[in-house]
Amino acid sequence: MNRRPNRTWAPPRAQRSAAALLVAALLLGAAACGGRATTHHKPGTSHEQATGSTGRLLTAEDGSGHRLRQVDAEGAPEVAMAVRPDSEDGWNVHLTVGNFRFTPDSVGGAALLGRGHARLFLDGHPLARVYGAWFHLPESLLRAAGGGTRLTARLYADDHTAWAVDAAPVQATATLGGAASPPTVPPAPRPGTTLDISVRDGKVSPAPGRTEVKKGRTVRLVVRSDRDDTLHVHGYDKEARLPAGRTVTLTFTPDRTGLFEVETHESDLLLTQLVVR
Repeated sequence: MNRRPNRTWAPPRAQRSAAALLVAALLLGAAACGGRATTHHKPGTSHEQATGSTGRLLTAEDGSGHRLRQVDAEGAPEVAMAVRPDSEDGWNVHLTVGNFRFTPDSVGGAALLGRGHARLFLDGHPLARVYGAWFHLPESLLRAAGGGTRLTARLYADDHTAWAVDAAPVQATATLGGAASPPTVPPAPRPGTTLDISVRDGKVSPAPGRTEVKKGRTVRLVVRSDRDDTLHVHGYDKEARLPAGRTVTLTFTPDRTGLFEVETHESDLLLTQLVVR
């Protein structure tokens, strides 16, 4: 009696392919549900084209080729720095940040407020990128940078734009000195233009003229009048009350070029003309 050999039943090829696709889809779906969210930019786009609309991207740069991303002073990232000699080599740098956290896992992603990394500069020359509160700065790195004493720590967003307030980068500086010299943390510079103007007996001092300012740089109008009046910047609709005998400061950041007059409303006096380039 002839017997057929035992065979294990197998589904047709089409069914096997469909089953394989189903398994792959389930695995991808599970990974998507449990995976970490990313803000990295799409292939073929630059860091500054990444998604995210935090702050305002200025045309001005930080001095190292990175554009400024301006945010309001309230709630803006903050940084302070202290340095001390290391017992074996170089310096230990400690960054204290506020309204900010280091996010090394999302570098290259979109700019999200309060997130990013820091960069160190020695007399303006780039040294290193920093992803935490502490950083050891070896003497070899200082020598490779050509030496110097002024150390700057500047905060950047994940898309490598520099966080800025009033068109000035958010940064801190310290001086590298001898082992016995305590570290210093001078305030961060705030580039811009300040105009001091006084009005007395209907006369403006200094005499009205034209002042050239840079687009994206802070303008501070410090005005004192001997009578109640109103300060007005044409073209930007910026106003401030001028109580008699008091000094008033009006601060704004010009975001377009042109010629703009600054005057008083009640006395109709021309104080100055701003030429924004």
